[in-house]
Amino acid sequence: MMKILNALKGNKSGASAAEYALIVAVLGGFVVLGATAFGGSLQGALTTSGGELEAQATAGAAN
Repeated sequence: MMKILNALKGNKSGASAAEYALIVAVLGGFVVLGATAFGGSLQGALTTSGGELEAQATAGAAN
């Protein structure tokens, strides 16, 4: 039993995998935050553009 515990104590590969998983999780969080911020401004721009196009179409139909 002690041999197994000593072998597990010396094994560092699990720690490296956990560190990489943490880095990936943090980067994923930044991607989600960036997409959320950019998505809001993109929605605003498309709403404004759609309103302008609709106003021009309505004005053109009146002529």
